[in-house]
Amino acid sequence: MSRPLRAAHHRPVPVRELMAVSADGSRIHVEVHGRDDAPAVVLSHGWTCNTHFWDAQIRDLATDHKVIAYDQRGHGTSPAAGRDGYSTEALADDLEAVLAATLAPGEKAVLAGHSMGGMTLMSASRRAGLREHAAAVLLCSTGSSRLLAEARVVPLRPGAVRTRMTRAILGARAPLGPVTPLSRRILKYGTMGAGSSPHRVDTCARIVHDCPRRPRVAWGHVLADLDLDEGVRELRVPTAVIAGTEDRLTPPVHARAIAAALPDCLGLTELSGMGHMTPVEAPDVVTAKIRELVTAYLPARGTAVAEDKMKEEEVA
Repeated sequence: MSRPLRAAHHRPVPVRELMAVSADGSRIHVEVHGRDDAPAVVLSHGWTCNTHFWDAQIRDLATDHKVIAYDQRGHGTSPAAGRDGYSTEALADDLEAVLAATLAPGEKAVLAGHSMGGMTLMSASRRAGLREHAAAVLLCSTGSSRLLAEARVVPLRPGAVRTRMTRAILGARAPLGPVTPLSRRILKYGTMGAGSSPHRVDTCARIVHDCPRRPRVAWGHVLADLDLDEGVRELRVPTAVIAGTEDRLTPPVHARAIAAALPDCLGLTELSGMGHMTPVEAPDVVTAKIRELVTAYLPARGTAVAEDKMKEEEVA
């Protein structure tokens, strides 16, 4: 396991932490940042990541939002599940547990998911919890099916050989080991754009290398056989889509297919030169899109919070 993220990164400090209990009894670590009376945003991270992945968004949004971030089961400080505890249904169960534990009945939020976090939202699209709480959705760098066939991590032509090799990578049991110059180069090639700064590459490398092997492998097998196309068609809330043009894990073909299938798509934003890790590679763009959704779909609470802040500034 790699050493912890450097203190210089100034991790956001949550106002409270809790464990949500999922349908099968799995415990899900949840962080709440910002103000309870502010518009709510829920952040769902991707495969091999954790709540640290959203640090840039949390820092910005927590100033005037209630920001809820959680560790997918087996990631971060959420304990690993049993052998049969990894599935798209488990992703949906965990999200529903987080929403129930952090939002009041009927309270709406903007939900943002990156990669497997986006797949979580697709999987939960027909769930009562999502339909009760989701005002709008942001899907970042994700796909709903054919992940092996479309991935370009292996530099070969599309076909059976590339697909088999990609499946082997997703299910690889070898430990990732410490973060080294070589591992950073490999991670950058597979998941980030060529222009990504060394600092951002290092941040992603340390997050990914901290993911325990067993959950990483188990979720890799789930992703290899993913089929959430019906979940996309059932995601009946206003939804925006973001993708990096240089994404090798979930190339833009996935984002375009999702945008075309969504019942209420707000548009697709393709970020030139960006890879798979868009919330880290283009933090300002992702944060601005979340704010845009809050302004459009949580206007009453957003307006109230803005007025409160103006009054506080006048008093000061």
